[in-house]
Amino acid sequence: MRTQQLSPNGSQAQVLGTLPAREHLAVSHSKPVLDVVIPVYNEEKDLEMCVRRLHAHLTRTFPYPFRITIADNASTDRTPIVSQDLQAEIPQVHAFRLEQKGRGRALNTVWSASDAPVLAYMDVDLSTDLNALLPLVAPLISGHSDLAIGSRLARSSRVVRGAKREFISRTYNLILRGSLAARFSDAQCGFKAIRKDVAERLLPMVEDNGWFFDTEMLVLAERAGLRIHEVPVDWVDDPDSTVHIVKTATDDLKGVLRVGRALATGALPLDRLRRPFGDDPRDRDIDDVPVGLARQLVGFCVVGGLSTLFYLLLFSLFRMGTGSQVANALALLVSAVANTSANRRLTFGVKGRDGAARHQAMGLVVFAIGLALTSGSLAALHIANPSPTHGTEVAVLIAANLAATVLRFLLFRAWVFPDSEDTDGVEQQVVPAPAPLRVRPGTPYDAQPQPYASQGAQPWATQDPAYPTSDPTSHPNSFDSSNSWDATAQLPVVNPHEQHDPRSSR
Repeated sequence: MRTQQLSPNGSQAQVLGTLPAREHLAVSHSKPVLDVVIPVYNEEKDLEMCVRRLHAHLTRTFPYPFRITIADNASTDRTPIVSQDLQAEIPQVHAFRLEQKGRGRALNTVWSASDAPVLAYMDVDLSTDLNALLPLVAPLISGHSDLAIGSRLARSSRVVRGAKREFISRTYNLILRGSLAARFSDAQCGFKAIRKDVAERLLPMVEDNGWFFDTEMLVLAERAGLRIHEVPVDWVDDPDSTVHIVKTATDDLKGVLRVGRALATGALPLDRLRRPFGDDPRDRDIDDVPVGLARQLVGFCVVGGLSTLFYLLLFSLFRMGTGSQVANALALLVSAVANTSANRRLTFGVKGRDGAARHQAMGLVVFAIGLALTSGSLAALHIANPSPTHGTEVAVLIAANLAATVLRFLLFRAWVFPDSEDTDGVEQQVVPAPAPLRVRPGTPYDAQPQPYASQGAQPWATQDPAYPTSDPTSHPNSFDSSNSWDATAQLPVVNPHEQHDPRSSR
């Protein structure tokens, strides 16, 4: 049964961390709608060409005001000078410098400070054809999607690159699918966009500051139920790329292990983004169609199939040293604990450790019923045939387990996890208005946001910190930018001694 949380005065309380319903963005001709970030490190040769080409393309094709932000990651060559020159010459270009390296750090910093409702980034080599930029951001402007990525692995993509990079890219995405159950096709393409309201809630959960930033952001977004739009791209490999493949691959694999461990232990507060929209069709009640039943059946069948194989393996091992009844009881007990844990997390979507012991205790009751069915079947077999073969015993146990599985699903859905997906009715429960949520201390996702000064961010000018506006009668892409962007003025100062979680704020 779905529960509505009510504040003491009876009004429905706002669940912290949820997002507003998707709507077409309210665009304005006085400030940027799109902020395209170009993270760079020692790119003095390619930077000017990239910015001029991108600016010309946006001026010609993008119907709303835009900004191009150069995010310099502690470059040691002439990149800062080139950035300043471009900022002085082109009104829509802004330069931003961080004194610490890391593409993820640069994107997180600039995106967090930007006032544009749509945020994007692309690599400075412009390997991705710019004609994909408008299809990339259009679903975000229309309200259809939350994030958008360019995909080099889509069927209609046209990609030119060497066999080595092709192999590495496809292998990495296969690893993501196998280990983190990722469904997006291309995590590494340097061509992505996100809505600002989504970024405000998602970015504080992303820990990586390097190349794994993209993957971690996408995995968390997908696990939180956000919609990721994929755009097939035309892509040509840059033979002069300065990316260190071995080090990047090693860091990515470490990131996969870290995120996988956090997802498995429930350390990520993804419930703050889960089911974020008020008009989610999955929330609608349809006569004679129990909400979530189909998904639960699929998940339960997958878990049940794996549990049965695990159970039969244990039974065969235990049977070598003991009788069939004892082997059956031990195998069923171990597999029942694993089955309850897997169904709790994967089938019925219950996260965290709250109530885990109670669920396991109730699962043991269900286990006892299954034990009675399987043991009774074995006893009946031995009455009919005092010396059955091992194969006969296994066949009887499979049939008994099928019956026990059906009963187990019904008991799990109706008794052990009754509130996970059942929305036949709405029970109103009076609870206090929600307080700011806090992540369990000690987890890597409990990091607090730091002022830019502590991250080494040094905007080159400290004039008016507000983004410039323009005369609405002028060209929509021609707004004054004489004042440089001082991003430090746009972040709240965080008291390190105050327990504050930015993910709980709207």
